[in-house]
Amino acid sequence: MKLSEELPVDHRLSQVYRFGAGLTGLVLLTFGSLGFADRLAYFDTHGSNLAGLSTNGALSTVSIVVGIVLVAGAVIGGNTASTLNTVVGVLFIASGFVNLFLLDRSGNILAFRMPNVIFSFLVGLMVLTFGLYGRVSGNLPHDNPYWRARHPEQAERESHTALPAASATTWTADSSPARRS
Repeated sequence: MKLSEELPVDHRLSQVYRFGAGLTGLVLLTFGSLGFADRLAYFDTHGSNLAGLSTNGALSTVSIVVGIVLVAGAVIGGNTASTLNTVVGVLFIASGFVNLFLLDRSGNILAFRMPNVIFSFLVGLMVLTFGLYGRVSGNLPHDNPYWRARHPEQAERESHTALPAASATTWTADSSPARRS
């Protein structure tokens, strides 16, 4: 089964993936655009403060590129947005660790400071959560497309034994099932 076949285009999880990608993409596009508006030096290792974060032209460029990719993922939606959120989330977390090591060193070409590292970790966790939402858990419902893809035999058995839409069971006012005659 292909990844694109796992989740129907109109599945409710797609909205979660789109929201996560779109929100983060817009924040990054705004941050990068404000950095370019300030005409920052491209590889200045000291950077300038913008919205509480240190930035330079290189970080503004990276922010805009990643923002565009995330907004494109939000437009596409579905598994693409989910996978993109997951990958970007992992990259943000990795960036946090790399830049934590590079603080106060000449290799700090993105002008990271500790608030940038914390931002990188937090945004990485947030986007990763949006990307993995509904995909990974020990207790996914059996109608979840990812559970069905991982357990095709059981999903097939359950689809044959499921009650039809006009079920023989109705619910009474006290919320207990009752059999129709």
